[in-house]
Amino acid sequence: MAHSKRIYNQFCPFARTLDILGERWTLLVIRNLLIGPLRYKDLLDALPGIGTNLLADRLKGLESADIVRRRKLPPPAGSTVYELTELGRGLEAPLLDLARWGLWTLSQPVEDTQFRPLWGAAGLKIVFQPEAALGVHDTYELRIDGEAFHATVADGDLDVRQGPAERPDVVITTDGDTWQGMASGALSPVEAIATGKLRLEGDPAAGLRFSQIFRPPASSAPPTASSSATAVAS
Repeated sequence: MAHSKRIYNQFCPFARTLDILGERWTLLVIRNLLIGPLRYKDLLDALPGIGTNLLADRLKGLESADIVRRRKLPPPAGSTVYELTELGRGLEAPLLDLARWGLWTLSQPVEDTQFRPLWGAAGLKIVFQPEAALGVHDTYELRIDGEAFHATVADGDLDVRQGPAERPDVVITTDGDTWQGMASGALSPVEAIATGKLRLEGDPAAGLRFSQIFRPPASSAPPTASSSATAVAS
């Protein structure tokens, strides 16, 4: 890679993957880009604490590895965005598996936790249940703290994008605190609706399908070898 950094110098794909992806912030840059192209300013806002020079360095490294590329949007936008290459998109499945392993950590209290709506949109990919989505053709618009995203489900496949949907079957509106409460298991969707913190507009049946297709973590306990074996057996 072009920039100077420590590497493991091991003939092992795991070690060499870490040579590229193992530095702090790198995987979080990729997480944000899983939802689509982002301007530098948007990436910086969605990575609180990174600092502009460090973000530039991480993007430079990812570009050198052909994981991220820059592209100029056509007029009238004309802005430059960063997006995943084909090689970068190949990271989606293993990164989502890693995040699913860590779902149990959301129930563990951590002080000064920050949140961005973009992370909530990425979270839809993490908790997506393809089996429950078989035969379903729905578009869900999500509004978290005023930011809009939409998820399109097509017979077991999922596509999550920034911005409002053209013709959503249901619009789900909430705030970041409520989203975190539901994701951590501290607040149920039913409770959120009852208190007005979660609002659904549109087809009630589509709203029910959404709750079945995107299921938050059910347990606060970390996975164990025995629980994993039970899950496989069932």
